[in-house]
Amino acid sequence: MLSLRAVNQFYGSQHTLWNVNLDFPQGMCTGVVGLPGMGKTTLMNCIAGRVPVESGSIIWHEAGAPPRDLLNLPPEQRSGPGIGYVPQDRRIFSQLTIEENLHIAMRAMGKPNPEAKSDVYDLFPALYALRQARANTLSPDDQYQLALANALVNRPNLLILDEPLHGAGHSFAQKLGQLLARLNRELGMTVLLAEQQLSFIRRVADRFCMLYRGRNVAQGHVNELDDELIAHWMSREARR
Repeated sequence: MLSLRAVNQFYGSQHTLWNVNLDFPQGMCTGVVGLPGMGKTTLMNCIAGRVPVESGSIIWHEAGAPPRDLLNLPPEQRSGPGIGYVPQDRRIFSQLTIEENLHIAMRAMGKPNPEAKSDVYDLFPALYALRQARANTLSPDDQYQLALANALVNRPNLLILDEPLHGAGHSFAQKLGQLLARLNRELGMTVLLAEQQLSFIRRVADRFCMLYRGRNVAQGHVNELDDELIAHWMSREARR
């Protein structure tokens, strides 16, 4: 589905990602873990095209088509190959209704599909009940569901979530876990999420990769995300 090879990224003179090599297999959920400030959000933004990559390649693999390097594609064109992105700040149109948000998301692809909107409302029945409400009147959990709906309405092959549980409660975490399981295991959607709550990653992910100071220091099946690995790379001592 997606391969990163020798990806380097800079913010000014600060080297934030160092020769990152990762593979995100099709149909699996991969959790990106690490302490705050270790490069998780930067990695998500690089894949989504929201920050420039200094060097390396981000290759999109699709059955029946040659591999495609996404680096030269602007963010709005990366949804074309099938990437949906929900950043930590959600990026919804707060003054518009749920219906209007979804309409804009569909128009961005240039091919509105009423069936896709119906499918999204099936996933988020609470949004359907509130569809004429402005986004700024929604609860934080409903606002995040709207951001998810905006990403899903174009039926992406890869869904990227950056810190989806930031500021969320236990109830929302349960709902999100159930939704990701449905998208990933029932509908075959590939999911990539950056998250600090390891219990959530262990529950919903198939694989993990761990970042430390911008370097990919471990990856594998989620069962390999054990206490020894966490103590080594995600303890207070690891910050030093």
